Amino acid sequence: MSEYYADLRMYVAPEPIQQANQHWLARILERLKLHRLNADHLDLRGLWLAPQLLVSQTCGYPLMTQLRGQVRIIGRPRYELAHSSHGEHCSLLLTRADNPRTRLTQFYQSRGVINGHDSNSGMNLLRHCLAPLQRDGRFFASVGISGAHRESLRWLREGRADLAAIDSVTYDYLARFAPEEVAGLRVITRSAPSPTLPYIGALGLSDGQVAQIREAMNLALQDLPQVAQTLGVRAVLPASEDDYQVVLDYQRKAASIGYSVLQ
Repeated sequence: MSEYYADLRMYVAPEPIQQANQHWLARILERLKLHRLNADHLDLRGLWLAPQLLVSQTCGYPLMTQLRGQVRIIGRPRYELAHSSHGEHCSLLLTRADNPRTRLTQFYQSRGVINGHDSNSGMNLLRHCLAPLQRDGRFFASVGISGAHRESLRWLREGRADLAAIDSVTYDYLARFAPEEVAGLRVITRSAPSPTLPYIGALGLSDGQVAQIREAMNLALQDLPQVAQTLGVRAVLPASEDDYQVVLDYQRKAASIGYSVLQ
């Protein structure tokens, strides 16, 4: 089989990031001498579980809660960005710059917003931060679901929410290429660190194929230094499920002190 899906949908904005991803993918397939299938008809889960998947990117939380044992982990990116480095990233807990609250404890009974309940950076890391501060299983007066980190930022800017946890890579990309989307916002604190979002392929890929794909990804970064610079990706590191166990550890820690559901 020489035709595969190759699609990176976790970081698709701003436009320079999307363009750099497309150039990177094209060069990866060129190095592997493979043809790219159009994946536009697939939703995220359909893409992740497709038998013809060569490479995509998922979030560490669904990797461990929904996709475990159903995909192969190819590696994880080593970003070198303002808030992400050495194969790790975090969540930045943000509020409006004019919000008088300066400490996380002061946001008790405020309005929270998350991108979705299946997000590590938008929900799981936030829940881990708030668990010691919750009372009777609650922290927020209300929690809205925006559907995307950029929408959560919009909610903050428009005064529809008081606190959000934003993936640090997303924040760094926007700060570089669309600064108006983070203007007027302020970082309250950082979450605990987490492994960067894993690159995955189909379960049927062999160990040799996984290593070959990872090598092609790294060689393509060397071929395209401007792409590497735009994405802030210095290398694709080897990775395994063991690296992402910490995601479930954060979940268990929050549950153990009475905060299993972020609310």
